Amino acid sequence: MLSDLEIAQQAQLRHIRDVAEEAGLLEEEIEYYGDYKAKIKLEALDRLKDEPDGKFILVTAVTPTPMGEGKTVTNLGLTQALNYIGKKVISTIREPSMGPTFGIKGGAAGGGYSQAVPMEDLNLHFTGDIHAVGAANNLLAAMLDASIWHKNPLNIDPLSITWNRVVDMNDVALRNIVIGLGGRRGGVPRESQFDITVASEVMAILALTSGLQDIRERLGRIQVALSKDGNPVTAEDLGAAGTMTVLMRDAIKPNLIQRLDGGPVIVHAGPFANIAIGCNSILADKIALKLADYVVTEAGFGADCGAEKFINIKCRAAGLTPSAVVIVSTVRAMKLHGGAFQFKPGRKPPQEEIEKPNMAALIAGCANMAKHIENMNKMGVPVVIAANVFPADRPEEIEALRQEALKAGAHAAVETNVHAQGGEGGAQLAEAVVAACDQESDFRFLYPLDAPIKEKIETIATEIYGAGAVDYSAIAERKIKQFTKQGLDNLPICMAKTHLSLTHDPDIKGRPEGFTLPIRDIRPSTGAGFLYPLCGEMSTMPALPTTPAAAAVDIDEEGNTVGLF
Repeated sequence: MLSDLEIAQQAQLRHIRDVAEEAGLLEEEIEYYGDYKAKIKLEALDRLKDEPDGKFILVTAVTPTPMGEGKTVTNLGLTQALNYIGKKVISTIREPSMGPTFGIKGGAAGGGYSQAVPMEDLNLHFTGDIHAVGAANNLLAAMLDASIWHKNPLNIDPLSITWNRVVDMNDVALRNIVIGLGGRRGGVPRESQFDITVASEVMAILALTSGLQDIRERLGRIQVALSKDGNPVTAEDLGAAGTMTVLMRDAIKPNLIQRLDGGPVIVHAGPFANIAIGCNSILADKIALKLADYVVTEAGFGADCGAEKFINIKCRAAGLTPSAVVIVSTVRAMKLHGGAFQFKPGRKPPQEEIEKPNMAALIAGCANMAKHIENMNKMGVPVVIAANVFPADRPEEIEALRQEALKAGAHAAVETNVHAQGGEGGAQLAEAVVAACDQESDFRFLYPLDAPIKEKIETIATEIYGAGAVDYSAIAERKIKQFTKQGLDNLPICMAKTHLSLTHDPDIKGRPEGFTLPIRDIRPSTGAGFLYPLCGEMSTMPALPTTPAAAAVDIDEEGNTVGLF
């Protein structure tokens, strides 16, 4: 089979004008970025506001292997399959960060014959939205440090600063740094760190905003530090919010590209799911829901990360209700969770062990899938399991996975071959999802917003992860008191934890129960509208593996990109 890049490069792309017209957008509602990309003006949403919403389908996954299980492949494949069976459908996905693109996982444009194209553009600089997020974030950081340097008129306590600089790259050397060196002309020395750009609160704000004036207000509410008398210091206080909004003025517009079958894909915002909310923007979804009968969206990593936040943060903020949840599961992930092999990020996959028959491990590992099904059922949404097939999978393994999913309470469990066959390989999944969307749902949130901070954290830890208790560090205890005093205790919770386990420890697989979840810190995202606790050793700046994916990327003699997946 051709590589993902070769398939994408051989695709005959439609002009984006034709894609926009098919989606139902007017010529004056799009801004061209070349022949195959466009921005959608927010005026489109104003025109469409009285149109009924389509069905809203979330694609999530079991706790993944470091390679990923094919969520975006399934998202785009399901979208192509719904089109194949005659439905009007749009896919909404996140913008890829160059951190994972050049790190372990590769890109986020799907794969095989279920891709969003132009794939190279999407996985690299695209339309510059992530650069805009980084510029806005770092402007605020620069103005914060400049204010302290210029005699500190806001009386900022440097030890209370929570706002970090960002870069859209995995760079372990920037996890802990000292800034302000070089004497009097070098600023005020202090310890600091970099986050990856997609972990910035500015990115979360982009994903959750409802419009230009709303993003202006949200950026102004960002809390960066405390004054020495304990009062919050915000971006508005520093005079940064207006310029930050100007930097985000174009980034706020969702991006339009196409699937391999020529249908529309709306791509916008890219917050990580193990750190931030892990979903594309509310604006992208709302536009798509007015244009299509079915909208397929995605939440990053396992359902304990992205899907939980999608429901309890994004849907709550947007007033949206999912019609069905598709959980992507694979034979290899179930074998990993059943103990058939070990696989640490950054190392070479143990392919022989992955492909070796091990029915006992597969069945045991399905306990992880069962937990994710139970979690989504707790929120009252019908669950469809998409068994994403890899070449080495055996029919009896896929059937065993399906049966375990049905026993755990899935509405349906379907083998999918969209990577190899595109929409036709997902027709059965599409029919199952349509049937699930027609079911009556009892959609509900996991916790009320007026619950105390600890109660919300402990509800997520015990109900979603399976923990028996939560342990708070002294810093976390102090922050809980501080945020409660500030009136931030009515915000939802965005847990930052590893995506490789239901626990805080990436080495613990399967379905662990009764463990203690450590909360080492809690940070405010007052502009985005949530608090995010850091679980265990969770870092907001990933590292590159021993042999990063970037090492394989090059230009050939004809000037074509090679090695990009």
